[in-house]
Amino acid sequence: MIGEVWVCSGQSNMAMSVRNSNKANAEIAASDWPDIRLFSVKRTVAGKPLMDVVGEWSVSSPESIPGFSAVAYYFGRDIHQMTEVPVGLIHTSWGGTPSDAWTSRPYLESTGDLYTERFEQWTTAIEAFPEKNAAYLEKRKAWEATRDSLREIDQKVPRRPRAPWGPAHPHRPAGLYNGMISPLIPYGIRGAIWYQGESNAGRAYQYRTLFPLMIRNWRNDWGQGNFPFYFVQLANYREVKDEPGESDWAELREAQSMALSLPNTGQAVIIDIGEAKNIHPKHKQDVGRRLARIALAQTYGRKMTFAGPTYKDMSVEGEKIRLTFGHTGSGLVAPRGKAQGFAIAGADSQFKWAEAEIEGEDVVVWNEGVKKPVAVRYGWANNPVCNLYNKAGLPASPFRTDDWAGITVGKN
Repeated sequence: MIGEVWVCSGQSNMAMSVRNSNKANAEIAASDWPDIRLFSVKRTVAGKPLMDVVGEWSVSSPESIPGFSAVAYYFGRDIHQMTEVPVGLIHTSWGGTPSDAWTSRPYLESTGDLYTERFEQWTTAIEAFPEKNAAYLEKRKAWEATRDSLREIDQKVPRRPRAPWGPAHPHRPAGLYNGMISPLIPYGIRGAIWYQGESNAGRAYQYRTLFPLMIRNWRNDWGQGNFPFYFVQLANYREVKDEPGESDWAELREAQSMALSLPNTGQAVIIDIGEAKNIHPKHKQDVGRRLARIALAQTYGRKMTFAGPTYKDMSVEGEKIRLTFGHTGSGLVAPRGKAQGFAIAGADSQFKWAEAEIEGEDVVVWNEGVKKPVAVRYGWANNPVCNLYNKAGLPASPFRTDDWAGITVGKN
């Protein structure tokens, strides 16, 4: 089979299977696509780059698709349906993993002292692992005995002992690059899609460096130039806040958006299809579809709107701020009433919810209590209530106009 091959990687939201996504039974029943081929890479951590990987190609079918990545499948299906070209999907992901694990050691060490020290810490941890693991196994055996006896009398079971970090831990820097990316190189690919970031949210400012570093790493090592690299911005998650505030997830989304400065990249915004109480939102069809729109437009040359409104510039007009956007398509809209999700602040950096009015390709924002506004934020929260779209139905990416220090500055 000759066709388009895409690498599909990231953490648990890329790993989430078709059987666990929305409308699973119907999707599985309709998955007989003989020109879509699937390859799942066995989860492997390695201390050095490997040359081979465990896995095999299979044909998309109701038998093979239930356990396959939902985002990868829905992305590949849309590409195949629109291009009528065979599509191969290489799924290589691991839940809960940071981007550092998917980046090679030479690239991580190029960032300076931080990762030199981190690799030294891991070397020490690995050397101590046999002794610590033996002690852990003894503790776990005792815990299991206690657990069983407490369950018999309906008593609360204490927390299970935590295993020590060792050579096979998936957070090991470069470990997943070595075991699950390196073996794929230099297989001929059209591009890559990526869904990750939750595990780096606590150090979002660092992600500004780590994420583009990883992209350059893959591209340089593959030797196929700046191949397409399309990624998913973090969805909305956790409780809705009553007042504007700081957010590590908002800072991570900002870091993801900054990676668009690299050539041949694209971002699927899903700030409208997350779930407050579920870090793994089930509606993966639109995630795949939005990634596919980017690829169809930028890689395959189809004429279509592929991104939601993207902040470009601002200007102060008296007591109001005018925001200008790109990717407006045939116009801006705010479904379900007036535009929401905007906050405005003066020089005191105290944000207040703002009124917002769409004017052509601009949005004018104000709050009567802020007489001298200097900054606006949109969708700046873990789970923002925001509703700015273009008429293609694609949501605006959260953004801020200020560069005031955030809550993850200096966190490594």
